[in-house]
Amino acid sequence: MSDLNLTYQELVELTHFKLSKKQAEALRFMGIEHRVRPDGSVAVLRSHVERIMGGNEPSKPVRAMITPSWENINAKAA
Repeated sequence: MSDLNLTYQELVELTHFKLSKKQAEALRFMGIEHRVRPDGSVAVLRSHVERIMGGNEPSKPVRAMITPSWENINAKAA
């Protein structure tokens, strides 16, 4: 199950809090979606944290800068 959700230790590392209530406050502050389980513990999807925090993002293709051929533009204007 640790593949789907962050482990307790990962939540402590992420939020710097051990208490579930404080973890939830920290996650809200960081804009990380989470759910509180019936036992009061916090559940956070690993994929959501990776997306929000920038991990496992597919690299974006580098786009070449297109510059106009000013010589052709000036020749047509004349």
